[in-house]
Amino acid sequence: MRYKIYAENPQNHFLTVELEVENITSDRIKIQLPAWRPGRYELQNFAKNIQTFEIFDEQQNPVEFHKVNKDRWKVYTKNISKLTIRLRYYAYIQHPKGVFANAGSSYVDENTMYVNFVNCLPYVSGRMHEPCTVELGVADEYKIACGMPIEGKTLVAQDYYQLVDSPVLASPYLQCQTYKAAGIQFYVWFLGNYQPNWEKILSDFASFSEKQIDIMGDFPEKDYHFINWILPVAFYHGVEHRNSTMIVLGPDTEGDGLYTDLLGVSSHELYHAWNICKIRPVEMMPYDFTKENYFPTGFVAEGVTTYLGDVFLKQSGVFSLDAYLKEFTTTIRRHFEEDGLSPMSLVEASFDLWLDGYVPSIPNRRVSIYNKGAVVAFLLDGLIREATQHEKSIHDVMRLMWENFGESGLGYSLNDYKKLAEEVFGGSLETYFVECISGSIPLQEQVKARLAWYGIEASFDENLRLTIGQVDHENENLRNWLG
Repeated sequence: MRYKIYAENPQNHFLTVELEVENITSDRIKIQLPAWRPGRYELQNFAKNIQTFEIFDEQQNPVEFHKVNKDRWKVYTKNISKLTIRLRYYAYIQHPKGVFANAGSSYVDENTMYVNFVNCLPYVSGRMHEPCTVELGVADEYKIACGMPIEGKTLVAQDYYQLVDSPVLASPYLQCQTYKAAGIQFYVWFLGNYQPNWEKILSDFASFSEKQIDIMGDFPEKDYHFINWILPVAFYHGVEHRNSTMIVLGPDTEGDGLYTDLLGVSSHELYHAWNICKIRPVEMMPYDFTKENYFPTGFVAEGVTTYLGDVFLKQSGVFSLDAYLKEFTTTIRRHFEEDGLSPMSLVEASFDLWLDGYVPSIPNRRVSIYNKGAVVAFLLDGLIREATQHEKSIHDVMRLMWENFGESGLGYSLNDYKKLAEEVFGGSLETYFVECISGSIPLQEQVKARLAWYGIEASFDENLRLTIGQVDHENENLRNWLG
């Protein structure tokens, strides 16, 4: 499948997308636009941003088609072997705080072309495994940040799945520096009114990248791109992709606070290169972009990643102990203050991501797979460390997940995760999984006890507000945990 993307009047924020389809051998084909995107488990119905949709044959004659549902078209192709689909897509979001793009959207203006291809590139049903190319209609002075191979202004993907997991940001104002970690080439890109301290950024990024690769054993990709867009308004959003991450942060005047956010989201998204991009639930093998892909293990994909993203920053020496504890206790507070008494389990919350996981819900219903998921990952890590005298940890669980389900390309089940956790723990974890994963009992006493084991005084008031007291920096468990 061959695509072209350009903007005739970029100030109006419309992208024109052309898809050339060849080797048509049937009387009818179906054209599908994804209803959701990897990294966000809700229906987003990107077709609502399509202004016009046309199809032509080789002689530029209109081809008959009709819309089957909100994002699928049936095309009548009798005696037609080649056709072109052309659509206009509105690449702009309207946000009350003045944000015009996020890490999962698309945007175009006179100086920028930013495309999450999953938003606006339709595919031919049954042909998703064919190679794809995308020709970008940008000026010669544009720099192009993307995880896919680039030939001139053309991006090359082995199939549609790689294509829609590789966003592109193009602008003449992009900045880029590179570093290597464990022999892997990493690219750090910035767009926006931001002057990077490149020496510090490259040193810190290399440190946590090396640590993650060392713990996991190897890296899933040949290279990796951190694509950052710094906005003038407050914002925080990152999305994981196969060998890249798209990160949108702001404001550009925040200084140290912005850099702390950058470190946190970058470490989190890099770990996703293993956890969800490769270590993927069986229910998502492969992705079905036409509907919800329900799965019960969102707390593994996002909760474990939320927990370990910051742990890697401390274990690699990028974060001090105080900086780490500030970030981690913020996560704990968010869980207990926002949904510590929710009757919903993490399994239910994972399943219901597709229902209301990213929007406000009714009171005392939902629980966050990110925050509670991180809390229960912390508890599992502590159980394993205590049982094995720190010989093993949750790192060993995730390395086994990578070896058994990531490298092999097999999807994992909830029971698979439980079995590997028990293998590392050296016994049954039934109580943990009943209480923390499939159940919904309040966890403040378990959290307080585990923090105390690490030499950290903690208390919760009647509203589940957490207070951290003294920290015993000489505690051996604390040293073994965080280094």
